[in-house]
Amino acid sequence: MRAIHATAAGGPEVLSVVDVPAPEPGPGELLVDVAAAGVNFIDTYKRSNVYPMPFPHTAGEEGAGTVRAVGEGVTELAPGDRVAWASAPGSYAEQVLVRADVALPVPAGVDLETAAALPLQGMTAHYLVASTFPVQPGHTVLLTAAAGGVGLLLTQLATARGARVIGLVGSAEKEALAREAGAAEVIRYTELDDLTTELPALVRDLTDGVGGDVAYDGVGKDTFDASLASLRRRGMLVLFGGASGQVPPFDPQRLNAAGSLFLTRPKMADYTAEKAETRWRAGELFDAVAAGTLDVRVGARYPLAEAARAHEALEGRATTGKVLLVP
Repeated sequence: MRAIHATAAGGPEVLSVVDVPAPEPGPGELLVDVAAAGVNFIDTYKRSNVYPMPFPHTAGEEGAGTVRAVGEGVTELAPGDRVAWASAPGSYAEQVLVRADVALPVPAGVDLETAAALPLQGMTAHYLVASTFPVQPGHTVLLTAAAGGVGLLLTQLATARGARVIGLVGSAEKEALAREAGAAEVIRYTELDDLTTELPALVRDLTDGVGGDVAYDGVGKDTFDASLASLRRRGMLVLFGGASGQVPPFDPQRLNAAGSLFLTRPKMADYTAEKAETRWRAGELFDAVAAGTLDVRVGARYPLAEAARAHEALEGRATTGKVLLVP
């Protein structure tokens, strides 16, 4: 079968197509024919060795497809079942091994490409608004990269909970997408000369001088200071990604000086550690898609062999919604 190897730590150019033997499912595993694999920033962190990895390795962790075979001890799923997953290493491939305990059954009414677009970004958006900072009616939410994969989903989920979302985007096209998803206000960061001073001023203008209750920041280095300065007293900055790079070492006294703020750096593994919690999050997302109350935008599809192009587009902030690789 074909798979995408990251041959060494580096840029998108280190991704290459290789022919490898098809894997065999071991105890508790599924062998799945991949219908689509999700492309995520965590893949770029591992490719560039921000998150240390052995090289070479088959890239990717997320996707959806059809079970081809099951290993010993698997009773809940069978060949022919449709599943999705957020954490199966080696998902940039025609076939992948998925642990049965992390596989998410895909219900009728949800196609496999949509299912592939939901696990990582969808469950990230879900844990952010439901658990990390539980959004309530009347909250003001500041969201960076509001037209990205997580951003569009989070905007819809936060708005459904009664929040007012102020989205940060980089273009007119992305502004339109953020507003369509439910953002009440949208700010184009590309039109600001000094993001760190101008964004907080704009947010306070929109909140009667108070500031946001929470800032969900997946951009990182370029927006961190501006996000922090946009919060109300005792507000929370949820730093859930670093699309522009990792935030440098931080002095906790800044939280004191800015109004007894809270800062957290969550990861999805800690919000999906238990099977029941994972199924709850995925179930709510799949149910909302099937009911037509959650729109999943697939912004770009690339052939598996063009994984490097997909990474270039993602890191260049040239994408909206979800990016998929299709074998």
